[in-house]
Amino acid sequence: MPTYKAPLRDTRFLMNEVFDFPAHYAGLSNGGDATPDMVDAILGECGRFCEEVLAPINLSGDLEGCTFENGEVTTPKGFKEAYEQFVAGGWQGLSHPAEYGGQGMPMSLGLIKSEMMGTANWSFTMYPGLSLGCMNTIMQHGDDTQKNLYMPPLVEGRWTGTMCLTEPQCGTDLGQVKTKAEPQSDGSFKLTGTKIFISAGEHDLAENIIHIVLARLPDAPAGTRGISLFIVPKFLVNADGSMGERNPVTCGSIEHKMGIRASATAVLNFDGAVGYMIAKPNKGLEAMFTFMNTARIGTAVQGVAHAELSYQGSLPYALERRSMRSLSGKKEPDKVADALIWHPDVRRMLLTQKAFAEGGRAMIYFAAQYADHMTNGIIENDQKKYEYWDDKLGFFTPILKGFLTEMGLEAANIGMQVFGGHGYIKEHGMEQIARDARIATLYEGTTGIQALDLLGRKVLLTTRGKCVRDFTGDVLKFCGRHARNKKMRRYVWDLTKLCAQWNYLTTRIMLAARKERDMVGAASADFLMYSGYVTMAYFWALQAAVAQEKLENGGAEQPEFYQAKLQTAEFYFERLLPRAQAHATSMLAPVKSLMQMDKDHFAFF
Repeated sequence: MPTYKAPLRDTRFLMNEVFDFPAHYAGLSNGGDATPDMVDAILGECGRFCEEVLAPINLSGDLEGCTFENGEVTTPKGFKEAYEQFVAGGWQGLSHPAEYGGQGMPMSLGLIKSEMMGTANWSFTMYPGLSLGCMNTIMQHGDDTQKNLYMPPLVEGRWTGTMCLTEPQCGTDLGQVKTKAEPQSDGSFKLTGTKIFISAGEHDLAENIIHIVLARLPDAPAGTRGISLFIVPKFLVNADGSMGERNPVTCGSIEHKMGIRASATAVLNFDGAVGYMIAKPNKGLEAMFTFMNTARIGTAVQGVAHAELSYQGSLPYALERRSMRSLSGKKEPDKVADALIWHPDVRRMLLTQKAFAEGGRAMIYFAAQYADHMTNGIIENDQKKYEYWDDKLGFFTPILKGFLTEMGLEAANIGMQVFGGHGYIKEHGMEQIARDARIATLYEGTTGIQALDLLGRKVLLTTRGKCVRDFTGDVLKFCGRHARNKKMRRYVWDLTKLCAQWNYLTTRIMLAARKERDMVGAASADFLMYSGYVTMAYFWALQAAVAQEKLENGGAEQPEFYQAKLQTAEFYFERLLPRAQAHATSMLAPVKSLMQMDKDHFAFF
């Protein structure tokens, strides 16, 4: 199985030399304690925890899986002990307010922590990860009583949380939610219904689980306008914070899944379960999606995590495994054959993994700074600031979630390919990465949903192309700063052409959609992938510019580190970025070839 090593050198390069996180934190109202020394200590300790505690139970957790009996879920061996260490280390509250027992650090540090944890063991990371959405929802929309009652044990990690949206008859289309909430004389509600696909919905790691549940009031209007939001604890909570009797919300079963087998995905049955409304009546969907941008970034992290772990497994194997001789002559004449890494196609696969992992990490860290500003708007009770940064982050969210998870899946499959037949065998751990990665393109909205969100909602309806113009404007400013640098010229020229093309494609689709509404749906997936390749190109060019400057003037890393950055950037631009042009061609193709076939003619049996 891959031996995980926290990529701290790349993390520090991005934080300190590319994005200047020290200056960024200094400008945040909650960034005072995030000094360079403190951040470095946090990263180092998190890396140690991931390498020594989480990574060793990744493969064994997958092999054992979760067990379900009489409504109770038992996690794999070692998970409970690892979670106790997680709680003892104060990791859950890293980016939550000190008034509730957290450390009050910026949200970006929490995302970086999640990347390392998720790479080491994604199944484990989902248990505390699902709590974040629950905590953020209570923080933003709960009243003072709810915050004081639920936040301290959630922040401590003594309790965990879930987000209960999906039901058997509906997935993304939440307007079909049927769970009922009957008001009671004491101000509480009794919820009845079934929720499915609830990650960490039942387990043995924490003493209580707080469910955030979408449900309908008796007089609610139809569709998405009639959905309210409720807090439903597994065990009722007394006014003094102590736990009361068991609430009638039970686990009916857990799913038998392709991957992330050590993470319990539950079917939850609410049989008159006591709940408490959070936010306003019939405004539950709006409240639920307050932090959807950050939730989707959290899923985008999974794409980076699987690309990184697959690369960390592939590289040692390619260095050690021997097969045939290099086409250009013997490279290791004293050995029976040359190592795999001397073969060009193996290098193509390794560099593809490396480019997606490190390019995706740069994209995540950039977006994390936006998330910090957005969160500060909430902390400072500045609604305009929150909305400004939420809108800016909203443009990147579907690109990050859709593109990076697809690239993470590709990297995971490549990892198996490097191993050849051995990649298909469980004990090597590579096939687990591919199985775990597969879900990332599905939950929190499939790639198709992300594509419609990007093109249909963010680009066309909400901004009429302005979000693309704004981002490409920033890219062109970068190009202008480096236009006279001969070593950056090829990146500048390619990016300049791509910025013009991106805006042209946006306009063409906008005009075509006026006559043919299906044009948006037909073009959206290609538009998202094109946007992803161009965005990653910018962040590779950005890394190349910094690496070039550090090579000339000195930096925190060895010259070889910066040289590898330049070489990976060159590989990305020459061998991966050309894929964008295929997507550009496809997105402008006529809708007819997609929609002309009669639905009854798709198969003849």
